[in-house]
Amino acid sequence: MKLLENKVAIITGGSRGIGEAIALRFAEQGAHVAFTYLSSEERAKVLESKLQSFGVKAKAYKSDAGNYEAAEQLVAAVISEFGTVDICVNNAGISKDNLLLRLTPDQWDDVIQANLKSVYNLTKQVIKPMMKNRTGSIINLSSIVGVKGNPGQSSYAASKAGIIGFTKSIAQELGSRNVRCNAIAPGFIETDMTHYLKDGGAEKWFEKIPMARFGKPEEIADVALFLASNMSSYVTGQVLGVCGGMNV
Repeated sequence: MKLLENKVAIITGGSRGIGEAIALRFAEQGAHVAFTYLSSEERAKVLESKLQSFGVKAKAYKSDAGNYEAAEQLVAAVISEFGTVDICVNNAGISKDNLLLRLTPDQWDDVIQANLKSVYNLTKQVIKPMMKNRTGSIINLSSIVGVKGNPGQSSYAASKAGIIGFTKSIAQELGSRNVRCNAIAPGFIETDMTHYLKDGGAEKWFEKIPMARFGKPEEIADVALFLASNMSSYVTGQVLGVCGGMNV
């Protein structure tokens, strides 16, 4: 039997990078997958077909996780289509890096809304069916930057640190209902968001990473699979660093 056989998962920001890798891993392990995207409908439809090739139900939804009403409508639509929600992966996020002296209020607000408010929006909606079913796994994508900080990323670091505090609080609120909430804190992962770092010379970044390389989205997906499955049935309120040793 597959690890996520017949489970229903929602993944925000699922059409590329880490979200895409998680969606593929979940479908491979038997989960039905609903995922969101914002801009590239063509890419989302391609992924939708890939997921369905595993013999599971899959559907792409154009939805802004940072908008509360949109999140509410999304979860209602998924429950109508799939019947329930067993797993929620809050992966949607952006970065607008700048030194604080140059960081505008709009840039700050955009990052907080996309990265942190989105986690509140989706989690608030999915806990209703999870509490009713007395089972569920919420997985929030934080970042090693939320643990350590990074110059020029105050807004990103604040949003990702906020996710950690949120995760620990929700784990305590929902533990008695057998609903688990954990966070993953990736380091530098090979995605569109970090591509510019390699352009600046990967070697200088490798000096900060004990394993001396960037991670792959699939390596994050494997950890998400662990947290989504019964292999982690007694794990909640935790932050798992997947960062090649950057947090040591």
